Amino acid sequence: MKHFPTLSALLLVLLIPMVLFANDDRAPINYDYLSKPNVQRFISMMHKKYGFEKSYLENVLRHAKLDRDTLARYRGKFKKNSTVGSWERFKLHVVNEPTFKKAKRFKQKHYSTLKKAARTYHVDMDYIVGFLGVESNFGDYMGDYNILDALSTLAFHPNRMQKFFYSELKHLFLFAREKHYNITELEGSFAGAMGCVQQVPSVARKFNYDFDGDGASVWDMEDCIGSIAKFMHQKGWKNGKVVAVPASFKGKRFKGLRVGFKTRYRLSLLRKHGVKPKTVYPYNTASLIRLRNNTHDELWLGAPNFRVLTAYNASSNYGMAIHKIAQSLK
Repeated sequence: MKHFPTLSALLLVLLIPMVLFANDDRAPINYDYLSKPNVQRFISMMHKKYGFEKSYLENVLRHAKLDRDTLARYRGKFKKNSTVGSWERFKLHVVNEPTFKKAKRFKQKHYSTLKKAARTYHVDMDYIVGFLGVESNFGDYMGDYNILDALSTLAFHPNRMQKFFYSELKHLFLFAREKHYNITELEGSFAGAMGCVQQVPSVARKFNYDFDGDGASVWDMEDCIGSIAKFMHQKGWKNGKVVAVPASFKGKRFKGLRVGFKTRYRLSLLRKHGVKPKTVYPYNTASLIRLRNNTHDELWLGAPNFRVLTAYNASSNYGMAIHKIAQSLK
């Protein structure tokens, strides 16, 4: 995550809410990585450029397995919503009463840290809670994929993002060495993201953030709370300002205008299309957010603060999940 420069769209796709993607499919299988020429080139590069012992690299990669399901995610044509899920999926796993109750307990448990982070960075603590709820179920689920298996699979087998994952495998070795971690035991997402705010190795290395003074860790909740607060601040969060308001329209399904957090419409144009805010909306322009339920569409007007939520993961559903969790705490 960030101390936070602008992250590329490619990277944002990987910072996904892991509660949607448990590893309950085919188990990884043994694979002879050392027989692959590109693996031998990787070993040589890591030895020459970063000083790793070849015997260490060979021993680690000898233990790496092939994760067929992880590879399948990145082969073939990219499918919209394949990384963050539909709104119905968010409702099933994240945006529901059990999550709202858990959010309240989490807020009570970590109130002093949340208050410190909110004051330090001038952000709303309830949205910090929302981020952590969506990303890792408040730290209870940080991924159960073996990261070495996932990144070795994606780095050494053809897929649409192989170059990216090759680099992330390099950073995984460097991250594990810097932190004195056993590289074969680290767990996270199928894309190699780790911790309560789901950082891929390159981001974890660059933006380790020590909020509690005992050393930076992507698995430490206090550091994660501080990281999210700093991210929100640097992305332009305006404390006390509107995030999103519900809007009315005629019918059950909305058509006629493009929707999504990247849209920007004048309210006068929205009214001409029958879209009206249900509560006070203080800006002249808004993003038009559509949540597609099984039986009907739900429209929202997104304010500048809503764009901050989607800066961490480029998805309207993701941003609205955070918003609804935060609103449940008001």
